[in-house]
Amino acid sequence: MTPTDIRLVLVSAPEDAASRIADAVLERRAAACANVLPGAVSRYWWKGALETSREALVFFKTTASGVEAAMRAIREVHPYDVPEILVLSVDEGSAAYLDWVRGEVQAAPRPS
Repeated sequence: MTPTDIRLVLVSAPEDAASRIADAVLERRAAACANVLPGAVSRYWWKGALETSREALVFFKTTASGVEAAMRAIREVHPYDVPEILVLSVDEGSAAYLDWVRGEVQAAPRPS
């Protein structure tokens, strides 16, 4: 199985910031789609203390060439000092869907 050029970018964020983050990436055409899934409860270590936060997960569908612009937009809007940004390769998928993602992503960000 050969990975495609499609990437899934996973971000967790406070529920009240997730849609702003999704819009920032989409407005720059750095991703074709964003799914915002509220209701996640995150448990993590931060500055020596075990924390709990209500968050949303945001899944972006983009291309390898769109990842850097997506990550830049996420960092500009995300309220956390160290936001979770994970990039996963897509090994395979519906050819029509993958083509749609490729057609919607612009590698260079558009002016805001």
